[in-house]
Amino acid sequence: MENKQKKRFTWIGWGLIAALALSACSPTDEAVGGPDSEPRKAPAESRPIAITRDGTAVVTANIDVPTITLVDVKKRAVTAEIPVGREPRSVALSPDDRRAYVAAMYDDRVDVVDLEKRQVIASVPVAHQPFAVVTSPDGKRVYVSSYRGGVISVIDTSTNRVVRELPVEREPRGLALNADGSELYVSHYLNGHVSVIDTAAWKVKGTVALAETPEPPNHDQKVSQGVPGMVENMTFSPDGKELWLPHILTNTDTPIQFESTIFPTVSVIDTTARKERVEERKHLFKQMNIVNVKNETEIVSNPADVAFLPDGSKAFVVMGGSEDLMTFDLRRGGRATQLLRRVPGANPRGMVISPDGSELYIHNAMSHDLVFVETGGSDSYKKAAVSGKPLPLIAKDPLPPDVRAGKVMFFSANSDRFAAPITGKNWMSCASCHFDGEINGLTFLTPKGPRNLPSNVLATKTGLMTWDGSRDDFADYLLTVQNEMGGMTQLDPTKPLPPEVQKMFDQMFAYLDYADSLPVPKSPYRKPDGSLTPLAQQGEALFKGKAGCITCHALPNYTDSAQAVDAAGRLSVQNRRFLHDVGTATPADKGAVEGDGRAHFQNPRKPGEFDTPTLRGVWATAPYLHDGSAATIEEVLTTRNPQHKHGSAHLLTEQERKALVEYVLSLE
Repeated sequence: MENKQKKRFTWIGWGLIAALALSACSPTDEAVGGPDSEPRKAPAESRPIAITRDGTAVVTANIDVPTITLVDVKKRAVTAEIPVGREPRSVALSPDDRRAYVAAMYDDRVDVVDLEKRQVIASVPVAHQPFAVVTSPDGKRVYVSSYRGGVISVIDTSTNRVVRELPVEREPRGLALNADGSELYVSHYLNGHVSVIDTAAWKVKGTVALAETPEPPNHDQKVSQGVPGMVENMTFSPDGKELWLPHILTNTDTPIQFESTIFPTVSVIDTTARKERVEERKHLFKQMNIVNVKNETEIVSNPADVAFLPDGSKAFVVMGGSEDLMTFDLRRGGRATQLLRRVPGANPRGMVISPDGSELYIHNAMSHDLVFVETGGSDSYKKAAVSGKPLPLIAKDPLPPDVRAGKVMFFSANSDRFAAPITGKNWMSCASCHFDGEINGLTFLTPKGPRNLPSNVLATKTGLMTWDGSRDDFADYLLTVQNEMGGMTQLDPTKPLPPEVQKMFDQMFAYLDYADSLPVPKSPYRKPDGSLTPLAQQGEALFKGKAGCITCHALPNYTDSAQAVDAAGRLSVQNRRFLHDVGTATPADKGAVEGDGRAHFQNPRKPGEFDTPTLRGVWATAPYLHDGSAATIEEVLTTRNPQHKHGSAHLLTEQERKALVEYVLSLE
């Protein structure tokens, strides 16, 4: 990203000033207690569920419902549902369990909740899109990762003010603080890196880059391999010597296909050496190899969280996509020994274990309920089992029914859940590639050529779909489901969909189209009040004038694709007037000479014809172009514009180009 460090520090400064100003005038300061008297002796890890030290209660952050829920786990009853900010993604408890700290992702704040008063008593502004929170052992500090802000913040709990911020690599996500509070581990969602922060010196003292698993010598594409991604939750082993990270591997050197592209895995970091123990990575078909009665490996997907028995004899991994629980017996070689297929509910994302290790509490993000699982303890022959019915966590779902149904579908890889299977054999969900609905930063091989995975932000509002604009109806994604995900293979794409399947696509569209589902991220290239900088204002004039960008990147969504309509005003793949050759095609691009059956072969595409992507929020979607060949917007206009077809960008002076780039990166 252009001027990344400069912009990041500017954003940090503005965020810190705002936090100090707003916190200083908060009327709730007196209601907030100081440091806790009894330091916590255990590590702290971020997740959407937390458990009290005595194990009598859990607190859930309800993710797309702006509440947290308190549960008495002994009575299996909700004791309170407390309103908080929008998109609460993580909750952490103070060491004395009197307060909960909640990362309200869409409100750019951390809410401080008094659990006795059952209300928010302070809100602390932090950098853009806070995702994770953990508290220090003495309760004096709260550490916050800001996913879009690219920083880790420290909140002083005696004043509820941000007192420190530290820039880190892009997309910081999960947090894990060791038992004595000296080291803070930060997972980076897209690239599989883990930053290690010295909390006393307040600096990054090391980075663990999770290893790429190479293709095997026999070139078998259907064994676990690829680059790490979707790295979020982290869990320390009971002795603190290991940190387990559930994530996926994505194989990008073979044409995208469900059995050879996405693989579940769990990586292990040696916290003493601060290195990955590559040989201990848990791979599908190896350490994850539970077979069924047909002697076939049971496929699981999108591992989301890990929990250990207190004695370290077993580890449990919950699968957010296939909705399963896998048990690893660490006294018998560390391999998976049990698969609890189909945890009740939808999209399990977080779990905690009781202090005695007898029960797991699993938080379902989409069905908003809590599942109780008896672990079976350390006995190798006792299996984990669901106990009772899921406990509802919210009084009312704020999402319309079709939006909720579509969202459940987007995050699910459960091949048995829907009217028609969304994927083959539980392999992958839409979210396996579109992390959290957006990008994964990778380029895939397809029959048409290399394709940079696009974000779904504004996807329903920007005209034709896919990089070559070859789809004009959302149900055309049947081709993606069939050809890439291995689902719905019984359907003929040339024929109308059965009503129950059409409804599935309508619901998925409803989710993506819903205003609060995937908001355009705020740009750090703007001034604190949201206005353009003077340089960006110069760039705006160039965008609309000399550079000629506005010709294709037309308002309001900075794309002309919505103009590709037929005589009746409906989007039409047959209208090719708004496809453009901007000189970015390479010999790897094949196009689609005959079109596809879904469009009755009326949508042929030449190798160099591309749909105009939106520029709103483009600062957050690197790399760029259809093949991901431009790391920055600057490269789009220079090194990837050798034929001078990208508007009139080649006529700009260096200073003018900088101004144009500034403007483009400011678009929201």
